[in-house]
Amino acid sequence: MKKDGYNVAVVGATGAVGNMMIKVLERRSFPVKQICMLASGRSVGRKLQFKGKDYPVLELNESSFEGIDIGLFSAGGSISARFAPIAANEGCIVIDNTAHFRMDTDVPLVVPEVNPEQIGKYTVKNIIANPNCSTIQMLVVLKPLHDAAEIKRIVVSTYQSVSGTGKDALEEMLNQSREMANSIQWNKEEGLDKLWSGLMPFRQIETKVYPHRIAFECLPQIDIFMPNDYTKEEMKMVWETGKILDPNIRVTATTVRVPTFSGHSESVNIETKEKLSAQEAKDILRKAPGVKVLDDPSKSEYPLTALAAGEDYTLVGRIREDESIDKGLNLWVVSDNILKGAALNAVQIAEILVERYI
Repeated sequence: MKKDGYNVAVVGATGAVGNMMIKVLERRSFPVKQICMLASGRSVGRKLQFKGKDYPVLELNESSFEGIDIGLFSAGGSISARFAPIAANEGCIVIDNTAHFRMDTDVPLVVPEVNPEQIGKYTVKNIIANPNCSTIQMLVVLKPLHDAAEIKRIVVSTYQSVSGTGKDALEEMLNQSREMANSIQWNKEEGLDKLWSGLMPFRQIETKVYPHRIAFECLPQIDIFMPNDYTKEEMKMVWETGKILDPNIRVTATTVRVPTFSGHSESVNIETKEKLSAQEAKDILRKAPGVKVLDDPSKSEYPLTALAAGEDYTLVGRIREDESIDKGLNLWVVSDNILKGAALNAVQIAEILVERYI
């Protein structure tokens, strides 16, 4: 017999993703009986709203999960590593937004539009993992195409906003942008040479979050470099695609941090086993769950981060056949990385969990 409501804990409630989780729980009318806002000791004393009521932020500790049914974790991998097993042992089902448990063979890694049946395997450890934000949006779009034509290979380049790194990164980008804008005086009659010379000092601008300046720049590094010279973010997309969608798909990725406020964009090239025309792909994607097609070249209509902001759907456009191979497609995929790339995906998992399994 189903419960009338569930006791939910949000771990990392004061962070961007945790705060969004609270908003999504309310907006989607998730059956919350009691909600518990958890964070580090620094946030104790703050209050967060849920359904018009203020809730105090409590310090996360080993006794935080007594009586909690579902824990939404988004406070960093080391916090999940320590506290998720504690919560799970208390009978709380953890939905973890960090990378810590994603490749654990006993932990299901779930995108609800792609592999919802995996949620039922939570019982091994009482933990379900939320994938990487870039993997989520890519696979929401590729799943229906894989079902139709069987994807053999994926080549993806991402253009990821600084919000994916957090508040400090946003502040760093804004401060650097202000410093550069206030320092450069340029008259268009003076030509680009004058502009280039004016930009030279900013090669040494102060950076704290990223290894190089992010303002007016693109950084082809997200996370640390691995022994194979790919970054960890790139390898996450490879590993997670195999676990979620199909281990036989060959994947190569280049992930880039770009100076946008929110939303991640991806240029995705796929090679399929069966021929799929651009029009067939558009027709399939228009019917796909969680996907919205924006694709009208005559009107310069295609996905933008500004259009994806606050949008539950993953946007896809620039759908065209790859003329360099017989069975290939190019797509441009954009999603709100804090919403669908993290908070919404976690709440959707919780919705299926209470509807089908608990």
